Amino acid sequence: MNIQRKTKGFTIIEVVLVLAIAGLIFLMVFTALPALQRSQRDTARKNDVSTVASAVTSYSSNNRGAFPDSGTLSSYVTNMSSNTTSVVVNPNPGAGTVSGGDGVVTVTQGTSCGTSTPASETLNAGTTRQFTVVTKLESGNGAYFCQDS
Repeated sequence: MNIQRKTKGFTIIEVVLVLAIAGLIFLMVFTALPALQRSQRDTARKNDVSTVASAVTSYSSNNRGAFPDSGTLSSYVTNMSSNTTSVVVNPNPGAGTVSGGDGVVTVTQGTSCGTSTPASETLNAGTTRQFTVVTKLESGNGAYFCQDS
């Protein structure tokens, strides 16, 4: 009389296959995570640019059209993210280039947004009431984000 024993469980091939699939899923998640974090930091920087533009407009409205300097603008800028390290008012108004570092927001009077390269943002000449707010982003090979007034 032959008695067959049936043991319950998984074969080694099934276990290895499940581990391989789980490993691929973890690999995809950890590969996409840095890009997602860069995107979130860039979104925060763009929001900071809007905050600074509002602060410059508010300062000009409260001071008869005068343009702020870096020191006075800081009292008008509130609720900045930790991704922006400083706000700088460009002392040379008019057309030119802006090449700020990572986390620096630069405000320039008398300009409008021009072309952006990984090295700098080229600003076009504008009226004395116009201004631009520029910051460097992490994604897009370090392209600049420029907002006109």
